[in-house]
Amino acid sequence: MNASPDPRPLFARATDQVAALIATVRPEQLDAATPCDEYDVRRLISHLVGGTRRFQVVGEGGDGLAVTPYADDVPDDGFASAYEKGRTAALDAWADDARLDAQVRVPWGDAPGRIALTGYVMETVTHTWDLSEALGRPLELDQELARFALGFAHQALPAEGRGEGVPFGAVQEVAEGADAYGELAAWLGRTPLEGTAG
Repeated sequence: MNASPDPRPLFARATDQVAALIATVRPEQLDAATPCDEYDVRRLISHLVGGTRRFQVVGEGGDGLAVTPYADDVPDDGFASAYEKGRTAALDAWADDARLDAQVRVPWGDAPGRIALTGYVMETVTHTWDLSEALGRPLELDQELARFALGFAHQALPAEGRGEGVPFGAVQEVAEGADAYGELAAWLGRTPLEGTAG
C-alpha cells in the first residue's frame, strides 16, 4: 500500500474546489434537487460539512463511524464558513505522514489512511459534480481531480455487485461529449439533471 501516492495534495485541492462552489450558493438554491437522489442542495452541503468533521476525527486517530455524516447544527447562512473551518481542521489532522499508513476506520471498512483518504477525495469530487449540476455549473471544475477520482472508482467500485447495501447505482451510459466529471458520474450510477448534459 505504501506505493500508493500521497492523496493529501489532491484532498486539499478537492476541498478547496468545493468550498468555492459552496460560496456561490444563494438561499433560493438550497431546496433545489441534485443528481444524488437522496439530497437537495441543503442536505448535500450538510453532508459535505459533516464529511470534513468525520475525516478530521479519522485523521486524529478516532473512529469515523462515531461522527455523524451531517452538519445539522449549521444554519443555512453558515454553510460556507462551516465547510472552510471543517476542511482546514481535516487537513491539519492529516498533516502527520504516519497517518497515511495507520489503519483507520471509515464507513466502508478498515483501511490504511492513504486509501481511506483517497476514497474521501473520490467522494468529495463526486459530490462536487452533484452540487455543480444543481447550481447550474457556476464554476469551471478541475478535470485532473475527476480523472484521479475516476481511476480510484474503477478499482474500488467495479461495475458488478451494485445494488442493495451499495450506495451507487448501475453504471450509466456516458453522455456524448462528457468531460471527466461526466464519466465519473456515469460510473457511479448518476445521470445529469434534466436540462444539463455531461
